[in-house]
Amino acid sequence: MAIDLAFRRKAVRQLTNEIGCYVLCDLDQAPIYVGQSVDGIRSRVNRHLTSARSDIIANRQVDIWEIAWVWTYPVKSKVEINPLEEALFHEFHPKSALMNGKIPKPSARLVAVPAPSQKIQVMADDEIREKKDPALRLPRQAEQYSQIVGHFLAVKNSKEIALAIRAHFQRLQKYHRELLRLAEDIEGDSGDE
Repeated sequence: MAIDLAFRRKAVRQLTNEIGCYVLCDLDQAPIYVGQSVDGIRSRVNRHLTSARSDIIANRQVDIWEIAWVWTYPVKSKVEINPLEEALFHEFHPKSALMNGKIPKPSARLVAVPAPSQKIQVMADDEIREKKDPALRLPRQAEQYSQIVGHFLAVKNSKEIALAIRAHFQRLQKYHRELLRLAEDIEGDSGDE
């Protein structure tokens, strides 16, 4: 299924364009990337969703095919952004490995993770339902994993990319398990003949 671009564009227009942090979430509403913007959350998220990021690895780190939700955390001052991003990362990363590629140091200043100001669905319900099919999701994740491993081997083998590879591999394993749950008992498979 193709991305419903009209739905996505309309949804992205609902995002705040204040400065702050954002979380990109997958089809299951699981955080996959924590980012920040000093020039407006909406414009930064739009660059993610249109693959208009300037760095090539960022375009491989996060598969926009999976991004169905965006959570926003606007702040009043730029000095609040880094501590908030660090707090968000350390809140979500232990639950599900993030694709950020680097682990920010925990802030010396304890920052409580607030509830998101917005939770905007940027993918249509029908598209989410279809893409959750393990027969679609596993091959897509395998392709994404292969691309980032290829970049690591041929272009830049850094600790940052290795962390993103690890996160992709965890997702690949999850989707693999989901696909195998679809297996049906077929006569002769058990070895009882």
